[in-house]
Amino acid sequence: MNSQSPEQRVREEHVIVLDFLPHGHPLDSRPRKTPVVQAIGKNHLVLLELVPKKDVILQPLHEVYIGEGKRDQIHHIVGRVKLDDLTATAKSTLDIVIKDVVANNEKHFVDFFNKSQPLTTRMHQLELLPGLGKKHMWEIIEKRDEKPFDSFKDIKARVKLMPDPEKIVAKRIIKELTGEEKHRIFVDV
Repeated sequence: MNSQSPEQRVREEHVIVLDFLPHGHPLDSRPRKTPVVQAIGKNHLVLLELVPKKDVILQPLHEVYIGEGKRDQIHHIVGRVKLDDLTATAKSTLDIVIKDVVANNEKHFVDFFNKSQPLTTRMHQLELLPGLGKKHMWEIIEKRDEKPFDSFKDIKARVKLMPDPEKIVAKRIIKELTGEEKHRIFVDV
């Protein structure tokens, strides 16, 4: 459960549509169903459910403004949604969107490799990435102390037997979206 007050919660300005349900949720038993959009925030990777304005039709992968000002396509934000509550289409689109977000924000994620810190005396943030253990962690720290990494390609070239950094960041984001991870490094709550 999130202990942040609404004022502390992150606010998304733009989302990427994962699925558009023009007739509402199939499991909704109400006679008049409201159209629903399932989307992910572009900056904080928050999963949201939205209600589009009347006669608006949205496609998956479409970027939509949901900020404080005038919204052209979205009537209101219903709220956050769990990964398990996404439709099959939304889940499959999510994989594509996450890969795009990681690729398009490479500097942000490479900075994580350059600036990550210990969580406790026995665990480091780098160890939260799937496929990275103590050996990789120490080698990454050693290499970044020599010279900060400047790309995913640079990380892969300088760290021996390094799994694809882009893929492990994407996997970690998906794991965080399940809500089962104690430590969050990429997804805001």
